[in-house]
Amino acid sequence: MNRLTPPRQGKSVILVNGIPASGKSTLTRAIADRFGFPVLTLDSLKEPFMAAFAPVDRQLNRQLGCAAYQAIWRIVGQAPQGSVFIIDAWFGFQPKPVLEQGLRDAGVDRALELWLAITPDEAVSRYQARLAQRLPGHPGAEYLPELRRLAEQAAPMAIGPLRQVAPSGDADKEALYRWLLRHLDEDDYTCALSLRRDETSDESTALSATRRGSSAV
Repeated sequence: MNRLTPPRQGKSVILVNGIPASGKSTLTRAIADRFGFPVLTLDSLKEPFMAAFAPVDRQLNRQLGCAAYQAIWRIVGQAPQGSVFIIDAWFGFQPKPVLEQGLRDAGVDRALELWLAITPDEAVSRYQARLAQRLPGHPGAEYLPELRRLAEQAAPMAIGPLRQVAPSGDADKEALYRWLLRHLDEDDYTCALSLRRDETSDESTALSATRRGSSAV
């Protein structure tokens, strides 16, 4: 198991990003098993509340997703310096400035993004195959046309080093792991977020649980 030592100042996150059914969970588990980094997923925070407040309609699903998204940054913010988290989510369901604000509030100064690129046909096929396994409250077959449109326009957040990964996983996982370690261990790391930190230090950004960009699930 590889660990980064000694702990550095600041916090790092690995953003495993992709639309629903793009393979985020599989990739997240592989990285966590390899490095032992803690994992935060949007669904794992949201689904206990979906069960408690059942039945959950689409609007409540979105609201719970927004609340879970903010909870992720609260958890990261309470973690010690040097922490590295893997965060599994479809980050495009909120505008990019919301992600940037969450990272700043959590004290994250290093963000790597793994983008799960998937075709519309693949997305629909994979989502449809898992419908029976989805917990009540998640969209069903009626969501498939919307998912197809989402797959046609979805894009990574692009706030730091970015690597594209196929839905079936990186053909060379060792190369992916080396990429992660190289960027996590860089002393001269800079990203768009850290460059904007001074520019935004005197500004306050109001976040709303109802703000969202692309479709949320």
